Amino acid sequence: MRFLHSLIPALALLCAGAAQAASSWGFDDASVSILRKPEAVKETLSPKGLLKTPITLGAKESIKIALTTKENGKAKRPHQAFLILRDTATGLEAPFPLNVKENGKGTVEIAQKDLPIQHSITPEHLEAYIIIGSFGSSAAIESPLFNLEIDRNPDDLRPLSYEAPLRYGKLNEQTHHYRKHDTSPNILLSLIGLGLVVATYPALLAAWGYFGANLNHAQQALSKAPVAHATFFGSILAMEGVFVAYHVGWKLLHILPIVGVVGTVTFLSGVKALSEVQGRRLAGLRQ
Repeated sequence: MRFLHSLIPALALLCAGAAQAASSWGFDDASVSILRKPEAVKETLSPKGLLKTPITLGAKESIKIALTTKENGKAKRPHQAFLILRDTATGLEAPFPLNVKENGKGTVEIAQKDLPIQHSITPEHLEAYIIIGSFGSSAAIESPLFNLEIDRNPDDLRPLSYEAPLRYGKLNEQTHHYRKHDTSPNILLSLIGLGLVVATYPALLAAWGYFGANLNHAQQALSKAPVAHATFFGSILAMEGVFVAYHVGWKLLHILPIVGVVGTVTFLSGVKALSEVQGRRLAGLRQ
């Protein structure tokens, strides 16, 4: 007996949960009216299946759908109720919201002029179905109603083709393949530059011979200021080496600190070396 008393509440709770889980939205008393002259034509709609005969919508006609939305068999206003017209050729959909009152009675009226241009010129029929849903645990419903054929006015001058407008949005990924950077300068340009530099050597030697280079004073100069002359000459060679490195592949930001250091050494050692040369010139030993 105690087992039955404990089992009954559990069964009742289980049945209540199952009933709540099975709750869903629906509709009743649905009809579609083709509003045309001299009188309207009315067809009854059922949530159990599609209307057998398609409905034709003329250029100056409209259709009116009326129904009563229900939740678990009780008339109620849902959060959303739409009539959807889908183009069977392209799959494009056009929603038309129903005007639903608190008692669940809703209507929507659609004329051919209300259709998007893509739907009004389609050669295929349109599928009409209803979508009803709301907040809560009740499942929404999506039920087909009827097929709609568009009867265009022969005097309608609108084109039978549609060109989609330009839309700005996300594009497909574009993969760029960049050319690999050269690891060394062009060989032809390098040879031209080398030739121009080498061509100056004969002119330099000729100028030294004409003006007098005083090469015989090299030993005396190195004995008086060996560090200054050696450092000055070495710094000039080092600066040339930096330029060669830049030409071969170094970056500008890499050589700038080195150029600053080498330039400072060249200036300081050059001042000392030139002071020694000036001393020999004042002594009458150098022309």
